[in-house]
Amino acid sequence: MHPNPQRFLDSLHALRAIGAVGTGVVRPAYSDKDIEARKWLAGQFRDAGLAPYFDPVGNLFGLAGDGPSLLMGSHSDTQPEGGWLDGAYGVMAALEVARAAKEAGGPAVSVVSFQDEEGRYGVTTGSTVWAGGRSLEDADGLTASDGSTYAQGRARMADLVSGGFLDPARFTGFIEAHIEQGPYLDTAQEQVGVVTSIVGIRDMRITLTGQSNHAGTTPMHLRRDAFQGLADFNRKLNDRLRNVVRPETVWTIGHVSLHPNGSSIVPGRVTFSMQWRDGESDRLARMETIIRETAAEVAAERGLGLEFGRMLGLEPVTMDDRLQQALAEAAEAEAPGKWRRMPSGALHDTTNVARHMPVAMLFVPSIGGVSHNFEEDTREEDLVVGLNVLARAVAAL
Repeated sequence: MHPNPQRFLDSLHALRAIGAVGTGVVRPAYSDKDIEARKWLAGQFRDAGLAPYFDPVGNLFGLAGDGPSLLMGSHSDTQPEGGWLDGAYGVMAALEVARAAKEAGGPAVSVVSFQDEEGRYGVTTGSTVWAGGRSLEDADGLTASDGSTYAQGRARMADLVSGGFLDPARFTGFIEAHIEQGPYLDTAQEQVGVVTSIVGIRDMRITLTGQSNHAGTTPMHLRRDAFQGLADFNRKLNDRLRNVVRPETVWTIGHVSLHPNGSSIVPGRVTFSMQWRDGESDRLARMETIIRETAAEVAAERGLGLEFGRMLGLEPVTMDDRLQQALAEAAEAEAPGKWRRMPSGALHDTTNVARHMPVAMLFVPSIGGVSHNFEEDTREEDLVVGLNVLARAVAAL
């Protein structure tokens, strides 16, 4: 198998142009640009001798015949202000490996671009529904920050749907290439990361409800200030989690919505996201207990109402030994001494696919460790090394 580096880079940059904003890309799930990109990808799959297939939620497969095949890919949707490589690298690298495999007379490689990996409506929604982690009926009720539902989002692609959900049993395994989205490879001047495991994630919304009132005439000791409740919660939570977490554990309050959000009004309600990640399910559960108990304590002390939203999340996943070893041997051949085994602190579609088949992941460096940002970038030579590692591993398998 001999992948064509220039053909690969040209294809990757062509995808980048769809939704390009400066150095970044804006292609949120089910947006016009996301749908345009998926139509373009379907044409690329067809040109490569793969059969395009859209399932009911917009996951796009490029199928290598009717028999068993190795599945490779990632996602092509982006954050609201995303980088050009997050997800896209894995899809286009998979396509180039599939092209090279076709030209070499085998093996059979199928490609996928999962929908809504970035979580506009949930957590890796497209692959979660496909893998059976969430029913379609349940997913249809999920809402985006603009108030639209998942059902409304996927309805925008209804005319493209090829049929029902594909049976995962038709695939022998799954390999996902991705940018690291962290600083370790770039800092060490290494070119490849062979992923050993993916952390688990928990995500929910919490609402504290107090009383809106005049900011100039309401005494501080009589206020039921929802934002002060959030500030108190954040301070206490950081202190209490220190006793149960590891250096790799992370937790984030990433989205805050104040009501009525006026400069001269005591905030009467605050809804915020609470997300935490770790490689062990037991620790995730202990963190959940601390989060809920701390929120309840703050609400009681400050006279605030408390409501917990729906819990979303996925369990930690360990990569398949055989696939992981094939990637490791290929990494040593293509980048001798410049690769490492490493866990993934970011969530990926691979987590869901692991419910049905052996899985593995490959990382290439992110310059400065930057991702989910218009400045996201990777050196082209590293992109190509990752591509060559994939091709070598697939040939060996």
